[in-house]
Amino acid sequence: MPILHAIVLGLVQGFSEFLPISSSGHLLLVPWLFEWNDFEDEKVKKTFDVALHLGTFVAVLGYFRHDVTTYVREGTKLVFSRQKPTTVEGRLAWFFVLATVPAAAIGALFEDVIDEALGTPLIIAISLIVFGVLLGWADRIAGKRELEEFTAPDALKVGVAQALALNPGTSRSGITITAARAIGFNRDAAARISFVMSLPVIAGAVLVKTYGVITEGIPSNLYVPMAVGIATSGVSGLVAVWGTLRLIRTRSFMPFVVYRIAAGIFVLALIATGVRDGSG
Repeated sequence: MPILHAIVLGLVQGFSEFLPISSSGHLLLVPWLFEWNDFEDEKVKKTFDVALHLGTFVAVLGYFRHDVTTYVREGTKLVFSRQKPTTVEGRLAWFFVLATVPAAAIGALFEDVIDEALGTPLIIAISLIVFGVLLGWADRIAGKRELEEFTAPDALKVGVAQALALNPGTSRSGITITAARAIGFNRDAAARISFVMSLPVIAGAVLVKTYGVITEGIPSNLYVPMAVGIATSGVSGLVAVWGTLRLIRTRSFMPFVVYRIAAGIFVLALIATGVRDGSG
């Protein structure tokens, strides 16, 4: 894999993992658009995917390190001291874990079906548009609920929505922000819920995929691209989290909605004119 490709894909992963525009969709569209063949080898694809997700995991963990430390300390009281969490942080910790269950269960049961049936440029383009419109609709709701008001029913609702992100083009951050806004949370709370929820999701994906990579072995020519991918996805992911939280203090999510619709229409135009094959 050329270093330039590793840099571009790292930047794409870092920004699109946390901006509500779909990282999985963009990671499929970029090589398709530029006709790169880096991922024709399934082993290379899986290995580099681990590197990119590791970078974004480090980014969000680094940004929310103080919050995460508090969540872990308060949440684990139930496990180690058999003490029911009595603080807001302790309850939130378990609600965030609960929110990951639907996507984890569906992903484990239907991973092969999802990989085979979804992820074509045509489906990604349609998903960008449809779920972009949903984000725009939800963002118009004048939600005022704060993060501290997050409950177990909220966690299940957002968690079920997160399962839709198994379809490339939906966007994990996009659909969870959409769900959180739809049930009344303000923009800052919705984004924070989405970002903190990403920690167990990304960590689980990295652990599962790392096991497979170690079992199969890492291609020797991929060590440097992996390092570059981790670094670029980590830095860009950190910028994306910081930038999104800063932006929504004074702006709406509408710029992302416009981008999603424009990107979806662009891809559909390429397919309709025969410039690119819609089946990937």
